[in-house]
Amino acid sequence: MKKLVANYGWRIYAIPVLLVLTALVVLDTVQPKSPATGGANTNAAETPVSTPEAPASEVPGKKPMLNIPTAELPGGPAFSEDGVGTFKVIAGSGPRVGEANAPKFRKYAIAVEDGVKPADYNDDPAAFARTIEGILSDPRSWIGTKQVALQRVEANQNPDFFVALTTTKTTHTLCGKEIPFETSCWNPGTKRVIINVARWVRGAMVYGPDLAGYRTYVINHEVGHALGSGHAACGENGAPAPVMMQQTFGVSNDFVSQLNAGQDVVPADGKVCTPNAFPAG
Repeated sequence: MKKLVANYGWRIYAIPVLLVLTALVVLDTVQPKSPATGGANTNAAETPVSTPEAPASEVPGKKPMLNIPTAELPGGPAFSEDGVGTFKVIAGSGPRVGEANAPKFRKYAIAVEDGVKPADYNDDPAAFARTIEGILSDPRSWIGTKQVALQRVEANQNPDFFVALTTTKTTHTLCGKEIPFETSCWNPGTKRVIINVARWVRGAMVYGPDLAGYRTYVINHEVGHALGSGHAACGENGAPAPVMMQQTFGVSNDFVSQLNAGQDVVPADGKVCTPNAFPAG
């Protein structure tokens, strides 16, 4: 050591320090950065897709085998599969509906993803928005529970959530694709009620030709998630299904139970309900 010091002087003591500093730099370089988080952009201009900050409402535990014939998408017209991941809010607002002293008051706006073909909403965005507003203003809807008041607002009026008609591929991004059936969902990370255009155009097997009935159901069901409600099972054989039952996939507990592993468990008890689109009907 004395010989090294004699030959190299103070530089021999600097080598360990340099090694430590180099290790720290390398560690910082390879250490993964924390992902950024973000909410929904409420401007009427385009709002981008982002990864959910919390699980979407219809994402179940993974199941390797599913035998749910009523969950298949019915046949019917073509629908928009590819969007660009941005949304435009449809202009318009309405009065507050529901009890004046309702414990919850929520504002919402209505949007369509860029890339959804106008034919998917009958070439009339204003009429599409009136349909949504009409469903949520119906006294049999959530306002009929007397626990909720709702109001449609413009994008710049700080809506609590957006009801958004969405292409299938963007729906898969925002809702997940753990099950092999088309679905809609509530995505809390973007504050969007995601309405899958495939279901909006074709409906669900248990609703048969009653497309208006299914559309009413899917709006009430997914908005129910936005209001804090979880899934429900058929409670009485032959009775109307709870609106928070996953009727898109069926009204049989034996079928729906296959979708849920570890959350919102529905018992496989043989009970079968009838379709029902309203929470307070």
